[in-house]
This record gives sequence, C-alpha cells and structure tokens, in this order.
Amino acid sequence: MEALRWNKLVNNVLDAAEEHQLWVPGDRIVVAISGGSDSVAFLHIMHEISTRHVPLELICAHVHHGFRIESDHEAEMMKELAHRLGIAFEWVKADVPSYMKLTGQGPQEAARNKRYEFLHEVAAKYDAASIALAHHADDQAETVMLHLLRGSGLSGLAGMKFKRREKNVELIRPCLRINKTDLVEACNTQGFLYFNDESNSLRKYRRNAIRLDVLPFLGQYNGQLTPSLNRLAEIVGDEDDFMEQGAYDAYRCLVQANGGRQTFEVPSFLKLHVALQRRLIKLILNYLPLDSDFVDFTRIETIRRKVIQPEATTWSLDIGQTLACTREYDLISFGVRTDVQGQSYEYRLAQSSGTYELSLTEIDRHVRIVPMSPEDYHVPESADHAAFDADQLLMPLVVRSRLPGDTMKVMGLNGSKKVKNIFIDEKIPPSVRSRVPVVCDGAGNIIWLPGVRRSSVAPVREDTSAILYMTVGDSAIQG
Repeated sequence: MEALRWNKLVNNVLDAAEEHQLWVPGDRIVVAISGGSDSVAFLHIMHEISTRHVPLELICAHVHHGFRIESDHEAEMMKELAHRLGIAFEWVKADVPSYMKLTGQGPQEAARNKRYEFLHEVAAKYDAASIALAHHADDQAETVMLHLLRGSGLSGLAGMKFKRREKNVELIRPCLRINKTDLVEACNTQGFLYFNDESNSLRKYRRNAIRLDVLPFLGQYNGQLTPSLNRLAEIVGDEDDFMEQGAYDAYRCLVQANGGRQTFEVPSFLKLHVALQRRLIKLILNYLPLDSDFVDFTRIETIRRKVIQPEATTWSLDIGQTLACTREYDLISFGVRTDVQGQSYEYRLAQSSGTYELSLTEIDRHVRIVPMSPEDYHVPESADHAAFDADQLLMPLVVRSRLPGDTMKVMGLNGSKKVKNIFIDEKIPPSVRSRVPVVCDGAGNIIWLPGVRRSSVAPVREDTSAILYMTVGDSAIQG
C-alpha cells in the first residue's frame, strides 16, 4: 500500500511535468528545500524521477533565514540528506533581520526575497534550466484566497503557475495537484526526516491566518474547498493566458513606440472589448518605468474612463513618477511629462559642401543634409524631406531647439507665421512638438521644420544649379 501511494505521488509529478513541459532529459534543475515535509518529500520524488525515469541533474539549495537557532541544525541535516542522495548541495545563511531593517519589509516578504535571490544565484552558478519549488495544492488554495481577499483580478485568481519564467530561468511547481497531507504521509511512511517551523502557526502572518482560520471556516460549507479553489486557479489561469495573448495582439496592432512614448489612436481603442481595453493599458504601463505597485486597477480604470470620454478634448493625466497619459486630438500617448523633458541645443553647419550626419541625442532625431545636382534631385514625397537652392541659402546653417516666439515664412503665404500656430494648423500633438528640430539659415531665418513644413526661403527652381537636400528621422532608424 505504501509503495502504491508513493508511486502515485511520483506519477502525479511526472504527469504534471509532461502536461506542462517542465523539463527535458538532461536538464539541470535547482531544487529548493526548506527542511519541511513538503520540500523533503519533493526532493525524494525528484531524486527518484532523475534516477529511474528521466535523466536530470539536481542541485539542492537551502536558505538559512537567520531567525531561529534550530536553523543551524536543520541546514546541517539538509546537507547530509543531499549528500546521502548524491545531490550537489548549496546553502546560505541570509541575515534576513538586517535586510528587514534596510528595506522596511516584513519578515515573510524579506525572507522570500532573500530566498529567491539565492535560488537565482545558484541557478546562474550551475547554468540550470529551472528552479523547482515544492508548492502544493494547499499552498495554491491559500494563494487564491489571499488574492481574492485583496480584490485581485484574473491574474491573481490564477494563483501560482506550473511554469513561469523569471530572470531567464523557469520556476517550476510540479506538485500543485498534490495535497499537503499526502506529502506529510509520504515522509512518515517512508521514514524521511523533516522539521516543523513553529512560525507557520503564528496567526499574525496573513497567509497563516488564512490556512488556520479562513479555509477551515469556509470548509464547513464546502467540504471540497481546496480542490474547488485549485480548479478555479486552473480554469482562470487558462483564460488569463488567453486574455493576455489577446492584449499582446492588440498591442502589436494598435500601439506605436516612438521617441520613448507609447501611442495609440482612440477610434481603434474604442473597438476593443472593455476587458481588452484594461489589459492593453496595463500592458503599456508595464512597459513604462513604473513601479509594479503603481499598476493597479484604480489607475488603469481611471485612464480607461478618461480615454473613452466622448468629447475629443485635449488633456494630460499625471500617472506618477514623472509620467503622464496625454490625449491630443485622437491620439493617446504615454511617456514622460512634457514639463520634465527636453533641453535646449544648437548645432552650426559651417559649409554647404559635403554630407552632414547630425544625431540630435536630446530628442532622439537624426538630420541628414546632402548636396546634390539637379539631375539627381526628386521632388520630396513627405514632410520628412526638403530641398533648397544651395546658392540662395545664407550659411552657416543652424539646427536648434524651438524658442518661444519663433516664426517662419511659409511657402504660399505672405508674411510670417508663428511656429506654434503652424503646429496647431498641422495638428502636431504638443508632446511631439518638443521633438521637432528647427533648421535656420545664416541670418537666423527658419527654413524648415522637419516633418512639418518648409519655408519659402531658397526654393528649387528650373534654373537652380546646386541643391541642398535634407531628411529627418528617428535616430534608431537613420543612425
């Protein structure tokens, strides 16, 4: 009977590994072991699999958190266990109390961060394919309930995944369909030595309170509560993956990354289902340099409701950490607030002969000026190109940032027009205007606003003998 139960555990892990592609023969896997019944049983299961079913190279990793005197003995016993099984052993004594003082984190959060930090160090040292964790079905039920109480969305209710990539290593959890009682029973019947951490019974930790009080109370109304929560996690996990893929597809179709800004057009956004609207905004925020704590439902929904307002207004919404969501006409953009970006610059181009390659690092733009003969000249097809009669231009040319009060003589109009009004007429979004360089001649006259309009200065005529041809584009493209 004991052999049958043990084989059932091993086969459960093998089935999960096959279903979720957790490893392939020859993989090097770091197995995290705390010394509790869960991880001790799991290490023995992985050892049997690696020796009898699939050739795997295991490395046992243990973290001494520095909280309890007993941890010294437990670390030594885990070392002996790994040695007895013929498995490489790595351990560290982490000073979690000092780390808590340094970071202000609670004991469980601090211990978890130091534990995962060490596991990743071991994985990097051995060039391991994955880190195997002993989380089981009861852990999954606690996680789902914890996230439910926090008001989590689908991603939280999906709980822990069988496989998740983190820092170029797969975190795998092959025991998510195994109950804790089965792992404890395996240790007791097989004679595996394990330790009990008394801190697991302290109700001041929320997860412990959920395990000791909340789940048993709710279990009065559903005798299959843990399996039910695990089924919920699996169903929601698959649907969450489906929605996440839809969000990535929408991002690729609708969002443009330009000059450090993420932009999309309002009409296209409005065609998305509200669930995808929220997912798309969340994905965009995740691409911005925001702390993860900022990407919450309230912030996402505030942005979404602002975007779907029927009035085509122009506004800017501060989303924290110097970033803003801005609407300009039918364009929504995310990026650094205009009041904290940009700087002045000026470059002088002394001669009209020779090609200039000018990278404007301040605005991530690239200007190219090329002398050419009329025979090689073709009429520019867009506002990103302009041509001038080289003999009529006063040198030196200057490429600079825009200044207040700038005006330009516009081709086809009498007199001059303010650059600000040109931008408005051309519907150039305010956030983009700071990225438009200004090209002037030697007298200070603005001759070209790259990507917008050219002036009436030095037009190319039939009798033109020398042409100065100019182009502009993103540095990443042109450079």
